Amino acid sequence: MHHPLHHPHNGNAPQEASTGDDLRLVAWETTRNCNLACVHCRASATCGPYTGELDTPAAFRLLDQIAEVGKPIIILTGGEPLLRPDIFDIANYGTQKDLRMVMAVNGMLVTEQMADKMAKAGIQRISISLDGATAASHDAFRGVDGAFDGALRGIANAKAAGLAFQINTTITKNNLQQIPSILKLAEELGAVAHHIFLLVPTGRGKYILDQAIDSREYEETLNWFYDQRKKTKLQLKATCAPHYHRILRQRAKAEGLAVTFQTHGLDAVTRGCLAGSGFCFISHRGIVQPCGFLDLNCGDVTRQSFAEIWRQSPNFLKLRDVRQLKGKCGRCEYRRVCGGCRARAYEASDDFLAAEPLCQYEPAARE
Repeated sequence: MHHPLHHPHNGNAPQEASTGDDLRLVAWETTRNCNLACVHCRASATCGPYTGELDTPAAFRLLDQIAEVGKPIIILTGGEPLLRPDIFDIANYGTQKDLRMVMAVNGMLVTEQMADKMAKAGIQRISISLDGATAASHDAFRGVDGAFDGALRGIANAKAAGLAFQINTTITKNNLQQIPSILKLAEELGAVAHHIFLLVPTGRGKYILDQAIDSREYEETLNWFYDQRKKTKLQLKATCAPHYHRILRQRAKAEGLAVTFQTHGLDAVTRGCLAGSGFCFISHRGIVQPCGFLDLNCGDVTRQSFAEIWRQSPNFLKLRDVRQLKGKCGRCEYRRVCGGCRARAYEASDDFLAAEPLCQYEPAARE
């Protein structure tokens, strides 16, 4: 089943390209329908209705095809996945295929009954977003009064059902100062992990660009996040923040520590941008993209098999070969562990291989 990677530019560093067989994460937008209207939403999701969603048999076929490639974590996301009537059938089917099923929800619909159904369907973890440490700040971000209290109720119901949960936080200028308080709240609530997300300006996120933190704040925030590793029992992971993997190595080297990272599980820390190499996104209509923020059509699962798309998409092949990166990303000594955010590069320049625009680091000179 191994398909050798085609290299458009033959070079002398094949170790810098991935075979594409190491699929670790698939985020599947099971529906774009949502009960919130968050200011940063990639999908600009609303209450719908949305047409063209994969029906139940198509959903099962998709999971069959993903299982042909590997046993990745399947993130059932949206929109709000709990608004899809067959979501527990899908979750249970994936569980039976030995796929690790998790779900990204906003928490407001996680009743006692819903939490119990999730646990019985084999959902191993849910993520619930807290983008503010208070009701006022979170509700403003989420566009609905009561979203904060609803998320806390959902968390309580998940705990009662024995369902592990993590807290996700998208960082902007408006909540940057609240991140320590949100981490503390995540600890108090009993979360197993806190994942921070750096804003990518797509969907409704384009319209809050003035809320994006700058490269200096970005660097400071990621260094602060590194410092929390020794202070918390939570698993910490930075997403859409590939620079964190450079910082991990810089800080570990400065402290004389061996660089050892967890490489399996739901909080695996491997390398920076995984788009198209260890991760992909599938839209509600079955379009496969490198990630949800990088709007590149790499194939349609209603027309061809997922395995074929994953292994043969020209865009995926390019993303797996770091020698194709341009600008300072292309000459950076951390290109294999960071790679820059390909979605931010694309939004800034219409070139997904261009340099990440939100990076302060200047690479060492390369021949």
